[in-house]
Amino acid sequence: MNLTRRSTLADHWNTGRNNFNLMRLIAAWLVIYGHAWVITASPGGDLVTHVTRFKFAGGVAVDVFFIISGFLIAASLQRNSVHSYLASRALRILPGLIVCAALSAFVLGSLLTTAADYWQRPEPWRYFWINASLWSNEYFLPGVFDSLPRAAVNGSLWTLPIEARLYLALLVASVAGLLTPRRYTPLWALALAGAYAYAVWRHPLPEWLANIIWCTAFFITGTALWVNRERVRMSWWLMALLLAVCAATRGSPWFHLAYFATLSYGTLFMAFMPKLPMIRHNDLSYGLYLYGWPSAQLVQAFAPGGALHNTFWTTLLALALAAASWFLVERPALRLKRRFGTRTPAASPASA
Repeated sequence: MNLTRRSTLADHWNTGRNNFNLMRLIAAWLVIYGHAWVITASPGGDLVTHVTRFKFAGGVAVDVFFIISGFLIAASLQRNSVHSYLASRALRILPGLIVCAALSAFVLGSLLTTAADYWQRPEPWRYFWINASLWSNEYFLPGVFDSLPRAAVNGSLWTLPIEARLYLALLVASVAGLLTPRRYTPLWALALAGAYAYAVWRHPLPEWLANIIWCTAFFITGTALWVNRERVRMSWWLMALLLAVCAATRGSPWFHLAYFATLSYGTLFMAFMPKLPMIRHNDLSYGLYLYGWPSAQLVQAFAPGGALHNTFWTTLLALALAAASWFLVERPALRLKRRFGTRTPAASPASA
């Protein structure tokens, strides 16, 4: 499908070709890259921070994750039963997360802790159960990484409970018959307007609440793009116009609106760009996201250096762990989807 023609999101989706896995892999790496300045306590910031003057690379990457997730999860929900949908979501998220949390609490923690009573304390067990269950987040283990600029064992896990709750909320919306253009679109617009009004009224919001609002806004917008896929045109001219508005408002109080519109549309625009390398079957993005932060902490602990030094070595270590997670944990778990009658698109089986 050529983007120079008048075509819709549905036209591109129906070709069976997309770049979602590639984009999520790049986004997972951007999280590593963006966090390197925090983990190493290096001055300055990443390139994305300087370009946008608004969000660092990891923040932009998380926004991209939620746009893609809102789009693909809505697609999954509309082609699967409730039973297969829930099974599909659980098999995609939980096995990799459970193994990562277990390795962090019971292997990494026990090897690196300076606390003599590590196994007698409740924190390792709480770290595992709270993170593995998606109930909430626990970031610290006793005596682990205490001497580093950041002591958190895995600071990237905060997005996962939010995403899991959004999966359930989308299921409720589907069961209620709301995932149609006529019903969903006005509710989506009302939700965005209400959230924006509340954010302006209560500015500045606590960081945790601002994160929830941003993630939810991008997720429901990704879903809105799926629901209206027959109507949303893919246009170079519109993409260029949105980028021009971003450039014109950069550094102004209105940039956040241009950023939201451009990233929402641009993510799907890039997802169907022709001639980009396509990753069909091996999706390392989730593992790279799970192991990126702990890998960076290990690099900082044993080979400290600046942000780019940390990014380089963390990338190598996290990619190795992500590959192990994919081939030994995630892919075998995904094969169990067939037992639940899950239907996956030919375009992107790994991300379905």
